[in-house]
Amino acid sequence: MPGTVKIVLVEDNQIFRETLELLLGLRGDLEIVGSVGTGQEAVDVCADRRPDVAVVDYRMPGLSGAQTTEAVLRVSPATRVVCLTASVSTAEVQELYTAGAVTCVGKDEELDRIVEAIYSAADLSTAEWS
Repeated sequence: MPGTVKIVLVEDNQIFRETLELLLGLRGDLEIVGSVGTGQEAVDVCADRRPDVAVVDYRMPGLSGAQTTEAVLRVSPATRVVCLTASVSTAEVQELYTAGAVTCVGKDEELDRIVEAIYSAADLSTAEWS
């Protein structure tokens, strides 16, 4: 195995966040190095832990997903941001990409699709990790 992708999860729904943390943590090639509920917490954790990928919800109290993306990239420029959300408008998706997110996937996607988005964001293909 070439290495481990370090991930910070940013999701205000604690049950969804903990479930995703559990499911991703079952994979030997993904390591959850932070799991937080707000954008500001994400900035603090990313500044400290420098993850490969931050998986960020769009709608959260305080900072939005786009604001969180911008702030995370200021403190940890090498981190890639994947937005994971229930629903966003076309304008909100554009706002995320303008802020620096590399992709946006729906919370209703299959887990394999979310994992693929994480691998892709980390510039890795699933073939290298399988």
